[in-house]
Amino acid sequence: MKKILVTGCNGQLGRAVNQFYAKRTDLEFVNTDVEELDIANVDEVVALTRKVNPYAIINCAAYTAVDACETNRDLAFKVNTLGARNLAIAASETGAKLVHISTDYVFDGTKQGAYYETDPTGPASVYGATKEAAERMVKELCNRFFILRTAWLYGEGKNFAKTMLRIAENSDKVRVVCDQIGTPTSTLELTKGIDSLLFSDNYGLFHATCEGQCSWADFARKVFVLADKKMTVEDVTTEQYLADYPQQAARPANSVLENYMFRMTGGYQFADWEEAIATYMKTLI
Repeated sequence: MKKILVTGCNGQLGRAVNQFYAKRTDLEFVNTDVEELDIANVDEVVALTRKVNPYAIINCAAYTAVDACETNRDLAFKVNTLGARNLAIAASETGAKLVHISTDYVFDGTKQGAYYETDPTGPASVYGATKEAAERMVKELCNRFFILRTAWLYGEGKNFAKTMLRIAENSDKVRVVCDQIGTPTSTLELTKGIDSLLFSDNYGLFHATCEGQCSWADFARKVFVLADKKMTVEDVTTEQYLADYPQQAARPANSVLENYMFRMTGGYQFADWEEAIATYMKTLI
């Protein structure tokens, strides 16, 4: 029986991974979160990995509070960068495969058109910088790795779609940014992408989002339509939004990732974002 060590098991992706593999009798999942394992402590990570001797490690742990990262830089570095480094060291020592989740924030968002895996990175936030550094650590310290960059993730837990539905309970109008473009991606689709790689030797860096693109305002409208909510979505620019709701961290204006490596290596073909959100909304309504 193959053992899979999961970090961040209580987060959106960690929950999705466990649900996806729940019926697999040939796999044993060893789930950890911050209470069970401090991934910033290399001795703890190596000791547990030696004890479990996993087939693979799926790193779903991350400090994703983007604005908070700007002021809690040490914590962001410990969780996002040191954690990835330590897991890479442990994976290399035990021969485990490492699945590491990264982000569109490694790019500054100024490119015209979708980002490819081969495009140069250039994060504009502390969060993005810690995730970019994590990618380097994984590449340098681990031979058998899969790095998956994803974006606009939603699943079981706090997310944009649920925020919109909560607002709709007490209002008939919401202002949403219209000049930030990306691809909403469900944790189910991302997990399917992970699954397509996990038992292969197709190592490397992959972009892993649903297909298509939209603005946050478009995303909100789609959520309301699927939920049959009579809501007016008022388009506002990032500048207009920040005037009312200041944010410490810069957001990429363009978060569209091209799943080029998946396509070129015959890997998983992600669902269109509209199809994926429709599937997800059925679980909420």
